[in-house]
Amino acid sequence: MSNFDVAVAMIRVVVGGTMIAHGYNHLWGGGGLAGTTRWFDALGMHPAKLHALLSGAGELAAGVALAVGLLTPLAAAFVVGTMTVAAVTAHRRNGFFVFKDGYEYVLMIGIVSIALAILGPGSLSIDHAAGLHAGLDGGVGAAVAAGGGALGAVVLLGTTWRPPRRDPVETAQQ
Repeated sequence: MSNFDVAVAMIRVVVGGTMIAHGYNHLWGGGGLAGTTRWFDALGMHPAKLHALLSGAGELAAGVALAVGLLTPLAAAFVVGTMTVAAVTAHRRNGFFVFKDGYEYVLMIGIVSIALAILGPGSLSIDHAAGLHAGLDGGVGAAVAAGGGALGAVVLLGTTWRPPRRDPVETAQQ
């Protein structure tokens, strides 16, 4: 086991744990699934309840997969897609900084997920133990995570996102 393997495992566990927390929160935290449904509806994601349920469940599953290093490039692709959708629907109009609800945080999580796919899961992973890691890092990992995540986000946004109309008076005052 090398320093690299330990560092990759630490990053996987933190990003995976973060996604698990987000998935849990979407389903059972705060306002629960009903609150997440209302939020997704306000963002223009339709059908909102289905998106809220799939988002929460997907974040839980991708988070667990990243944390344990299982199908790492695919888990990273889901995270990239989720963060891209979040950036477009909820954060892009707010600028960069997270304290203004900007896209800083989702950008960081997405890029770190692509980096994990490029680096590979490391030896402290189920992928490595099961022999699933060979050839799935480097450019292939980048293509799966970045390409798959971007494609998923574009398809989802193009087929189900209907941005709410902004009040012309509010828009003119900005």
